[in-house]
Amino acid sequence: MEASVPRKLTFFERLDAYERLMRLDKPIGTLLLLWPTLCALWFAAGGRPRGSLVLIFVVGTLVTRSAGCAINDFADRDFDGHVARTAKRPLATREIAPWEALVVAAVGAFLAFLLVLFTNRTTMLWSIPALAIAVAYPFVKRMFALPQAFLGVAFSFGIPMAYAAVQNHVPAIAWAYLLINLFWVVAYDTEYAMVDRADDAKIGIRTSALTFGRADILAVGLCYLVHLIGMAWLGRVYAQGGVYFAALVVAGALAAWHLWIIRTRDPAACFRAFLGNHWLGMTVFVGIVVDDALSGRWPVRW
Repeated sequence: MEASVPRKLTFFERLDAYERLMRLDKPIGTLLLLWPTLCALWFAAGGRPRGSLVLIFVVGTLVTRSAGCAINDFADRDFDGHVARTAKRPLATREIAPWEALVVAAVGAFLAFLLVLFTNRTTMLWSIPALAIAVAYPFVKRMFALPQAFLGVAFSFGIPMAYAAVQNHVPAIAWAYLLINLFWVVAYDTEYAMVDRADDAKIGIRTSALTFGRADILAVGLCYLVHLIGMAWLGRVYAQGGVYFAALVVAGALAAWHLWIIRTRDPAACFRAFLGNHWLGMTVFVGIVVDDALSGRWPVRW
């Protein structure tokens, strides 16, 4: 483990390095975590979640994702320097030491746990496997050919926790929603993996883009399709109206656009498609909120 830093950083340079370590300058990961978590809150609460829970899960998503990024960079510190997209990360450039990343991750995990204390015992108990999964993910890509499926579990675990916070237990439909969301995660993270395909092949990192090979675009399309069908099923279960299903149509159009722009497998286009999933997730969430509001259910109760 490298303990040295090439030069002494100023206070503000170190803060900037920590910000980049936690990806505060790149909120896409937080947003991709947030939208399904908020959707789950609205579903679980019948369209009227408590405002305090919304705030807890928004802030909790941010600090959890920041801690996860620190752990990820710690695990990948010997690989990131060999990948063009990640070569400037602060651990790869040795702006900060590995132990600092572990401290940042620990602080983030502690803050997330403090937030969970304001929910209930069930949510607190489920936060333990959620943390374990988040810590394990960076190391999974060295062992499994499809680490994006494991990431799908990690990025979907806010769903059962949202149900636990609202209903004090995790019903079967929460796990069904987790599975539905997992397909969306595999779709967008395969697009992300397509950006680094050549570098990952050289250094031996396993990704869905390499596993799917020339069937990568087909796999992404099928994952989008399963996700959207699953969301339509959830809409029927929760008696959502026309606005919600119109939002799913828009989400489907966005998914189709992503498939179109990644057809050449150009890395820049694949990255644009990955980033565009924020709009897909937001569209579904807005559809839920507006549909519930038009049905007479005020979006938030305090």
